[in-house]
Amino acid sequence: MKNTVIALAAAGLLSTAVAAPRKPTAPKKSAQEILAASPATDWRPLDPDNTLLMELATGSVLIELAPRFAPAHVANIRALARGGYWNGLAVLRVQDNFVTQWGDPDGEDAAKARPLPAGAAPKLPAEFSVPISAVGKAAGFTRLPDADGWAPRTGFAEGMPVAADPKTGQAWLTHCYGMVGAGRSEAVDSSNGAELYVVIGQAPRGLDLNITVVGRVLKGMELLSALPRGTAAMGFYDKPEQRTAIQRVSLLADLPAAERPSLQVLKTESATWAQLLDARRYRSGWFVHSPGYIDVCSASVPTRAGP
Repeated sequence: MKNTVIALAAAGLLSTAVAAPRKPTAPKKSAQEILAASPATDWRPLDPDNTLLMELATGSVLIELAPRFAPAHVANIRALARGGYWNGLAVLRVQDNFVTQWGDPDGEDAAKARPLPAGAAPKLPAEFSVPISAVGKAAGFTRLPDADGWAPRTGFAEGMPVAADPKTGQAWLTHCYGMVGAGRSEAVDSSNGAELYVVIGQAPRGLDLNITVVGRVLKGMELLSALPRGTAAMGFYDKPEQRTAIQRVSLLADLPAAERPSLQVLKTESATWAQLLDARRYRSGWFVHSPGYIDVCSASVPTRAGP
């Protein structure tokens, strides 16, 4: 227990002191210049076992899963993808400034609903948060010194935006733009990963700790955020022809190597990431006012083409 507390304190999750964001002393560089100068060691490849490829007629969407935060849901999503569950289903809902949601149009009708494939569980426990001990050094947690209105601590772990509360001992993924969650009904344990959504608007942080967040979109957000808005209640499409068809959803690990997208993700524990955050805190050039501040949803983690 003592060693765990020491590790967490070093990671900044249990620290009570909040340092003010420092002003950069080096000459100002743009984000493009910072990324261009980044060493190869500051980047990581995709994990094929934790990356989904969703194929639409307009292009492909890459989704990175977060097993550290939602292990049961991620395991179920892998089983759903391997069983071809989403192939031929559709985007059902696009609510302006909120979410794009996809799944089975007949999912509410037990007689018509598509059966879950072998290995996929119909019921899972809610995974709204994890113990802070799961998001320490092992996850490469990098704490933001900036104050947050929604949580006592925020930062990034394994590329994911994270919030934490030392008083409750819990940490959770935040509802930032591009984050993917598992839709549920009234019961807290009514999600199983079969119906997913992605945040396409202003970060709805009020959903934090109320829904299981399973990952984030790495590439292809424009294919989901620019879809026609649904005209029925809550942005659902009221006519089948309005829906966007899903051609296929695959786990990268199940695709031949030649068919896997070659992409690298910037490590959020890297010096390059820290420089990028400073570049957003302290703007120059066109900006008249520089805020000197950033929140956990203000910066998306960069990707680049792999070797």
